Amino acid sequence: MNRRRADTVVGFLVAAVLIVGGALSWDAYQQQQAFKEMESMMGMSMGAVHGTNPLWYVLGTLLVSAVIGGGYLVVRDDLTGTDAPDRSQDEEENATARESAESPEEAVQPNGAINPESQPQARVLDLLPEDERRILEPVLSSPGITQIELRDRSDFSKSKVSQTVSALEKRGLLYRERQGRTYRIYPSDDLQQNQAH
Repeated sequence: MNRRRADTVVGFLVAAVLIVGGALSWDAYQQQQAFKEMESMMGMSMGAVHGTNPLWYVLGTLLVSAVIGGGYLVVRDDLTGTDAPDRSQDEEENATARESAESPEEAVQPNGAINPESQPQARVLDLLPEDERRILEPVLSSPGITQIELRDRSDFSKSKVSQTVSALEKRGLLYRERQGRTYRIYPSDDLQQNQAH
């Protein structure tokens, strides 16, 4: 179950609990008011006759809603994290895989400014989509750049940088080394060898 669907289901469940609890509270309040009116008409106390205090229904409704919502938030990542990847991420990975499989002739720019055989780094960058190029260029120019610096240079969000670095790492274009609370990112050995030639 994907995260959006799980959020919707739990949202509807909490809303249903709130609606049912509200209806029960309203009904108990109406009964309490009717008994008070009967007491005033008859002039005697019927305190032991009338039902549950509506405040108990209100508190119970809020408690059940909080338990359902809070419990879901606690286990949300476990339930929805690895079951089904996001479609847009799959489509992006498929598109980048297709682009990386293109022949080198397609990497030649129409104006002929870059010769891909003499500059393999340029050829690799030409094959990549814009967002991956914005991540890989600083890594090639400054090997060992931190993921935080990379986020600043690319003007991407923290999650976008992380996703893009992961995608490039899976394809063997770069690798990460943990340093404290961040990573240092280096171009892969193959990419560095191509760059040296």
